[in-house]
Amino acid sequence: MSRDDADSPECKRCGQCCLADVMAYATDEDRRRWEAEGRTDIFTAINNRHGIWAGDHLISTETGRPFHGCTFFDCDGERFGCSIYETRPTVCRNYQPGQSEICPQFPGNRRSD
Repeated sequence: MSRDDADSPECKRCGQCCLADVMAYATDEDRRRWEAEGRTDIFTAINNRHGIWAGDHLISTETGRPFHGCTFFDCDGERFGCSIYETRPTVCRNYQPGQSEICPQFPGNRRSD
């Protein structure tokens, strides 16, 4: 079932969607864009976590465990956000608040105020 942008609730910037390892879903197109933009900071951050791609997710070469949470998940002390928002992966660009169960805005998760 697809959602219309007009039907999507406003993002609360709670950070729940960033607890998924969205970098695991970065596409080859995302990587090419980052290379063209000279975003070595993105590749450095990924590489410093000692991660390798294992199918559809990153795992630690040190522990063999999958990463939990996006490398670029950030908090300013009050609200959560993305430190690479302008060039975030396509999966993040396409995400609409409330489209998945991980989001508090998902229809089954909403509490009445």
